[in-house]
Amino acid sequence: MASRSRANAGSGHSDGAAKGCKAGVLTVKIGVVSDTHGFFDTRLEELLAGVELILHAGDVGKAEVLDELQRIAPVRAVRGNVDPLQLGLPLSMTLSLDETRLELFHELPVPQAKLEKWGSQSGVQGEAPRRRDAFLRGFDHNTRVVIFGHSHVPCAVELGGKLFFNPGSAGRQRFSLPRSCGVLDVSARGVEATILSLQRYNGKLPDKVWLTVGGRRRCGSS
Repeated sequence: MASRSRANAGSGHSDGAAKGCKAGVLTVKIGVVSDTHGFFDTRLEELLAGVELILHAGDVGKAEVLDELQRIAPVRAVRGNVDPLQLGLPLSMTLSLDETRLELFHELPVPQAKLEKWGSQSGVQGEAPRRRDAFLRGFDHNTRVVIFGHSHVPCAVELGGKLFFNPGSAGRQRFSLPRSCGVLDVSARGVEATILSLQRYNGKLPDKVWLTVGGRRRCGSS
């Protein structure tokens, strides 16, 4: 299948995405989607216009979804819990963009609500740190961004020096949950995570989150 080879070209490690310049700093703009369940929303063409790479966090549903996303930008995708093996998608993927390491998979090993509690000040104070610390040790020490899906609920949380990012579901409407996608602006100095709504939603979406990564690297520097 053509879409399968495009979605998983190479080893899953990528530092060759095209780079732009934002405020004088080298940046890579990444579109993030998840839980499409075989549905491609044409609004993604508008919301993800200009991204250099699209990451799909699983429950793709159909190869045609990857074909449509590929028209916007190169795609990397992982397998969700309802994806058929025929899609040929890996369960997880690691990418390196400049100095920033990202991990991509479908489902967290803990409930998302637990992660959000740990990420809040009250959660840190009220929760015994043992389980939280064991959770963080499950990721490579150098990983700065963890991208996941499954819950259909968007999430952007900083915890333990890592950004945990769920773009929400870009599939069809499910109950009263929002429909959304995400954008990551990655530079040598940090990562900015933004949730974008695919349709009108009366609830509150996660605020933008900034994660400091390293030193400032200007366009044209080596």
